[in-house]
Amino acid sequence: MKLTLLLDLDGTLLDIQMDTFLQAYFQALARFLSPYVPPELLLPALMQGTRQMFANRDPRRTLRQAFNQTFFPQIGIEPQALMPAIDRFYEEIFPTLRAFAQPRPEARRLVEWAFEQGHRVAITTNPIFPRRAIEHRLTWAELPPERYPFELITSYEDFHFCKPAIEYYAEVLGRLAWPQGPVIMIGDDRDLDIRPARALSLTTCWIAPAGASPAPSDHGVAYASLGEVLTWLQAFSAAPDGVPPLEPPALLALLRATPAVILHWTERYPLASWRVRPYPEEWCALEVLAHLRDVEKEVTLPRLERILHQENPFLPSQDTDRWAEERRYREQERSTVLQDYLEARLELLQKLEALTPDQWQRPARHSIFGPLTLQGWINLIAEHDRQHLSQMHEALRLAENAGSSLPD
Repeated sequence: MKLTLLLDLDGTLLDIQMDTFLQAYFQALARFLSPYVPPELLLPALMQGTRQMFANRDPRRTLRQAFNQTFFPQIGIEPQALMPAIDRFYEEIFPTLRAFAQPRPEARRLVEWAFEQGHRVAITTNPIFPRRAIEHRLTWAELPPERYPFELITSYEDFHFCKPAIEYYAEVLGRLAWPQGPVIMIGDDRDLDIRPARALSLTTCWIAPAGASPAPSDHGVAYASLGEVLTWLQAFSAAPDGVPPLEPPALLALLRATPAVILHWTERYPLASWRVRPYPEEWCALEVLAHLRDVEKEVTLPRLERILHQENPFLPSQDTDRWAEERRYREQERSTVLQDYLEARLELLQKLEALTPDQWQRPARHSIFGPLTLQGWINLIAEHDRQHLSQMHEALRLAENAGSSLPD
């Protein structure tokens, strides 16, 4: 059984006192940038930019963009004038902060065992730092990314949400193309690592501090020291039951994360890859995206209105697969398709965010799935997202690996 391990970094794989480390980090950054920005101006702007990252829920905006849009206007300097100095800080000064951290040998044993077993491993640290800062801290943990092939390292350059938002974990899963098999989040912070991951029904393992005891709301979480996690994983077996229906906050997080993942893939994969079909009868990534757009505009949004304004409406099934050929999805402009999809998804989110608890329970009848509530129907929409994100990623991956040799 292949596992997907989501590993927190600070306080989990790396022994670090974050309060002391952050104080030293801020002081070092302020000193280094003092020729450009007075410390009394820099530090408040840094705090405001960081708060904007934590508050961001816009799937169109990366955390770096959220930070920059607040930070640079506050200090009155254009990004291109200061970024070279910031980059030098992370190369020259940030590594000197290693004195505030210690590696945990049991962390390396855990990671090496996971790779030996063929499990997938992602570093799910809070993405409020640049990638280079996270790579340094992984090296401090004796887990340098050039040696260990982590499938994902979350950082502020290309992530849109951060902990403790449920959207962060939804984006992680989307970026991993919705893994098959158990996904396990391992971390030391109940509020940042455990509770939001459990909101998506992920298995979690809390690396509890000494003397900690389970809270009633944490029922079902595995409590262990990092040294015991490997034994726990070796004995792990997935629960036979399927994933339970998600609650509205988790559903909204999933629906918000899907466009964030797609936007990342538009940056990650060249335009030509989006038109390559992995097999003659399989959709290319552009066809999947156009399908998501039209289903959102012509099926999901109208059905939502029917459920909200009619009593127990009947929802007939629609053959939307034929639209790919009829509407020539593969010949459409990706930028236009993407923009139309984003507008439709944001409209859906706006409508769902305004629902009352009673409205989430409004009934409907589906021609295939039978009686369901609006919440149950949105669970189906989220599953539709998951399936097509996996399909889109597979098409892009095969296109990149095979280049022009793939059958057209």
